[in-house]
Amino acid sequence: MSRSPSYATRTADSTSTSALVAAIFSDTGGARQLLKLGEAAVITLWVGPSVLAELDAVLEHKSPGSRPGLALPLDRAGVQIGPSPDSVTQTRAETIILYAPDAHIVAEALAADADYLVSLDRQHLVGNPQAEHMPFPVGTPGDCLAWLRAQ
Repeated sequence: MSRSPSYATRTADSTSTSALVAAIFSDTGGARQLLKLGEAAVITLWVGPSVLAELDAVLEHKSPGSRPGLALPLDRAGVQIGPSPDSVTQTRAETIILYAPDAHIVAEALAADADYLVSLDRQHLVGNPQAEHMPFPVGTPGDCLAWLRAQ
């Protein structure tokens, strides 16, 4: 997957559904800041196809009227939809993260060749010692912002 040719661009994979919800429905916070950095073309944001489908299902269930407005902030931020992982990538992710739904999120991040995986899931992803075996850090939106500043 090719990345933006701009040398100033860093790639962050904002694949967690909860992080996307926070980014879209909050005017403040780290998740919203990541969307703003995407809008300014400072970073490239990727979301996995299953996360996007999960987000759509959550909105359909909890707030159907908000679904049409979902596309606008994602489009403004230049959010890209990553590829579905192949079976080898999925298996690799499953050896790192044992909880199947989150292993799929990791597989999507691997398939997108992400530099960072953003999540609010502190149970299975953020702070998981197994995440050290991934080729990218995993953290909250605030963690990702701190990581970007350090680059």
